[in-house]
Amino acid sequence: MKIPVTVLNTKRTVELEQGDNLVALAKQQDKKSFVATVNGEICELTTKIEYPSKVEFMDLSTTYGVRCYQKSLVLIMLMAANRVLDNVMIWTEHTVNKNLFCQSEGRELTQQDLDAVKAEMKRIVSENLRIEKMTVPIERARMIFKEYGLEHRIKALQYIKTQSASIYKVGNFYEYLYGPLAPETGYITVFDLVKYNGGFILQIEDPQNPGKLCPLKDYKKICAIFDECNRWSNIMGADTVGSLNEIICNGGINDLILVCEALHEKKIVEIADAITGKNKKVVLVAGPSSSGKTTFAKRLGVQLRVNGKNPRLISLDDYYFDKDKILPDENGEKNFENLEAIDVKLFNDNLKDLLDGKTVQLPEFNFISGKRQPGKTISLGERDVLIIEGIHGLNPQLTNELPDDAVYRIYISALTQLNLDEHNRIPTTDTRMLRRMVRDFRTRGFDAAETIEIWPMVAAGEEKNIYPYQENADVIFNSALIYELCVIKPLVEPVLFRVQRDCREYTEANRLLKFLNSFLPISSENVPPNSLLREFVGGSCFK
Repeated sequence: MKIPVTVLNTKRTVELEQGDNLVALAKQQDKKSFVATVNGEICELTTKIEYPSKVEFMDLSTTYGVRCYQKSLVLIMLMAANRVLDNVMIWTEHTVNKNLFCQSEGRELTQQDLDAVKAEMKRIVSENLRIEKMTVPIERARMIFKEYGLEHRIKALQYIKTQSASIYKVGNFYEYLYGPLAPETGYITVFDLVKYNGGFILQIEDPQNPGKLCPLKDYKKICAIFDECNRWSNIMGADTVGSLNEIICNGGINDLILVCEALHEKKIVEIADAITGKNKKVVLVAGPSSSGKTTFAKRLGVQLRVNGKNPRLISLDDYYFDKDKILPDENGEKNFENLEAIDVKLFNDNLKDLLDGKTVQLPEFNFISGKRQPGKTISLGERDVLIIEGIHGLNPQLTNELPDDAVYRIYISALTQLNLDEHNRIPTTDTRMLRRMVRDFRTRGFDAAETIEIWPMVAAGEEKNIYPYQENADVIFNSALIYELCVIKPLVEPVLFRVQRDCREYTEANRLLKFLNSFLPISSENVPPNSLLREFVGGSCFK
């Protein structure tokens, strides 16, 4: 029986035999595809077509394609390590410029170890082994995971309401990885293993330069924050979702919330003390969307007052040029996220005058009229400290005329330290997107589809304007909270369920709903009113 399949990439309709998969059709696309959506559901290319379908193939130019490549590469790496290393558990931790940082449990791997694993990976790729997705009963899954020492995956199964589990099989090797994988090991051809920071980097193919490795970038400060977070997660016994769910079931979540919030307060106190001790007059706070910059700035202001300082908040947004004077970007749009939209000269002139003891009339940007107008008049006293929040705060071009010894730069982001299990990390972008989804629905009436629709543009702005400068920070503050997705879950699920299947954003909404299945929900009532999380879920004491 012939089944019509509409390929959205080419807007052509072809016919497949009922029960055929998408592998052959994917090979007909202009670019190498790794995964596809079938009627809005993200699926393996081995998915069988049983009824008329709309299909979109995903290559490395898409987020789904990159994730599939990365996870498939992890599978090959774990299989190779299982063959050549004895009794070594490898944890996947976090990304470093799209590459993946991994650590071994038990002993630190040498470059010789990594070379042996890499050689075995190449052998597995050259054999072009089939990557088979299997659905097995929960008890069978537990037996497999126990054999491979995956204690945290076993723990996670306790809190998932299902009688079966999906696992991947390559030859006689079994593994669980969250998300679809490539059909065969031969799809993954570009990779490397490089020793780094007590662990190693698993390098993937560069999405911008197919056939070449994604560049290695040394983010020492960011990695140090992740190391610190991992240590605290281990101390609190909540380094995976299964462990977190166990704490909830055992009645320990309130204590965990108190410790997480106390750690945030401790860090903010340390930052305030550093600003005071160095007598900094200008504090720049920058970070990607939904990092909690606003609440952080206000909490920092409280601690500066404790130190006898008088914080004065200034918004970088007030230094926008009039909308009609902002030049269009490469897409013909008036992009307010580009540094060129900011009157950098006026900003520097105002701050230099304030530091020289002069009285300055600040601008104020009217977003309704799209024009700048006169704002409040201020001067800096001996105890005054300017706190300026804006995405360009770490860009040296923003403050190129200010004395460096007067400026203190803070980078803030939600650097998620929680893993699903040993081999499945939680992308930091997922946490920030879910935060924004809850806030946008609560404060602006935006549905999840609208937040998902604009996210690629937000992410592109962050890649251009924030991430290249994050290592310029004097200090990095991690705004992630181990427990936060459990609070966000009951608030965001109804919003995600509103996205209909015929909506283009359904694929991402459905992916996030499946992701949230791993978490047990908790009420927000025990979240302190000054928590950074309150900026998104509501109930903040800061107005």
